[in-house]
Amino acid sequence: MGDFKFPYFFDYPPYFTLQPVQDTREKQMQLWKELILRYCQHHKCFIINLEQEFPLFQNLSIQRKLSFEAREVFLAALVAEGKAEWLDKAHKKCLVLWRSIQEWSEMILQLVRDNAMEDGVLTLDEIQSGDESRGTELAGIDRFVLVRALKLLEQRGKAAMFKGKAGDDEGVKFSAS
Repeated sequence: MGDFKFPYFFDYPPYFTLQPVQDTREKQMQLWKELILRYCQHHKCFIINLEQEFPLFQNLSIQRKLSFEAREVFLAALVAEGKAEWLDKAHKKCLVLWRSIQEWSEMILQLVRDNAMEDGVLTLDEIQSGDESRGTELAGIDRFVLVRALKLLEQRGKAAMFKGKAGDDEGVKFSAS
């Protein structure tokens, strides 16, 4: 899985089974929450679909994988901490937020400042994959997360989103104030 460094417990079979002893389960939960956030950040993975295989939740070298219940429990714990959000009522799709929407909005403002784009206009595609964002954490940002961060900036009077002539052409005008 690339150059991602897995923690020691990833090779320990019992950590792939929900532990019945409360103290052990709490430790297991903390380790998995940290791993999920680190893995998703490293691989820029924003959405985990519990109905699809996800490489993090299995270790082929020890022939273990997390049960559906364990995956749901660990993601629900992240949701409870505000580090993730369920995208559906059935709790099958989860948005992982290794950075808060507030932090993403601050990173967008920093990108705008660094590129002297105050009072300028960028398309959402430029923020996601343009020259300005290349090499930054914003490169490849999930569109749903990007729009939420921009809406937060809009509420604060720092940006105004608009639609272009094409249906999928969206932009944002930034304010220097």
